[in-house]
Amino acid sequence: MDGDVAALAREGMTGLRWRARLRRRTVLRGAGAGTGLGAFGGIVFGRDPGAVPQPPLRLVRHRLAPASWPADLPLSIALIADPHCGGPLATLGRLSQVVATTNALRPDLVVLLGDYLADHRFTPGRPGFRAVAEVLAGLRAPLGVHAILGNHDWWEDAATQAGGPGLPEAADDFADAGLPVLHNAARRLVHRGQPVWLGGLGSQWAYRARRGAYRGADDLAATLAAFTDDAPAILLAHEPDIFPQVPARVAVTLSGHTHGGQVRIGGYSPVVPSRFGNRYAYGAIEEEGRHLVVSGGLGNSMLPLRLGMPPELTLVELGGVAA
Repeated sequence: MDGDVAALAREGMTGLRWRARLRRRTVLRGAGAGTGLGAFGGIVFGRDPGAVPQPPLRLVRHRLAPASWPADLPLSIALIADPHCGGPLATLGRLSQVVATTNALRPDLVVLLGDYLADHRFTPGRPGFRAVAEVLAGLRAPLGVHAILGNHDWWEDAATQAGGPGLPEAADDFADAGLPVLHNAARRLVHRGQPVWLGGLGSQWAYRARRGAYRGADDLAATLAAFTDDAPAILLAHEPDIFPQVPARVAVTLSGHTHGGQVRIGGYSPVVPSRFGNRYAYGAIEEEGRHLVVSGGLGNSMLPLRLGMPPELTLVELGGVAA
């Protein structure tokens, strides 16, 4: 700090400007303890979001052998959860890097788990859903790229929040980009000559809280009913809270929403947007032979900040290691 003081004095600044610069340097230096904090400090003090260093992207693999999944049917699934595009740590350029990294992994299937736009106030130049969808349309996988919507995608749409019919406009933007949204429905895929069901559940927090409770657009019964034969099934559910109700018929439930708590210390997240707290905050979870994977996701909510939970691309491998 003494060197900073001397340098500023040599520049002949007035006392007010000197103190402002010193405070700025002190805050940014302290924030440098974590990449997320450094970027947050940069935005607060007016730096160009495009100049903020992007934190490294972590690849997290989960290898699962569910009882209801054929052991001789290896399937790799790339999970892209909670991009929350906008702001310093979640630019469209960064999302393009995620797309390139995902394609390099050559997964059999890619799933998009919702919450595509940033919701915090530090979002200069935040893109729209269409721009995000156009970037994600660059993903490639033999079994396709399949999307669901998250609670923030619903909250962005004033018409649906007011009780209007149908899905939020985000669904149209994704469909126009070649990424039709799965909503309380299922698609029958064929992998290595065997049928596989992929179900997509509506958001359980689709409508903003009123009187302390969220209202969902989810219909688990309808989604399960769309599995019209006994082929192995996978369920996409933005929020993991549905998991206790998911039957063993489903090999694995894939979720995002929590960001792993966004701040995680010693395997514990002090704040988790779930009525189950840390029970479904992050990672691969098995209960009574049923499997859930909660991705830590890419973006940020409330503040452009992550501690102990870096942005992640999640790869789930079923039935052994996919070639």
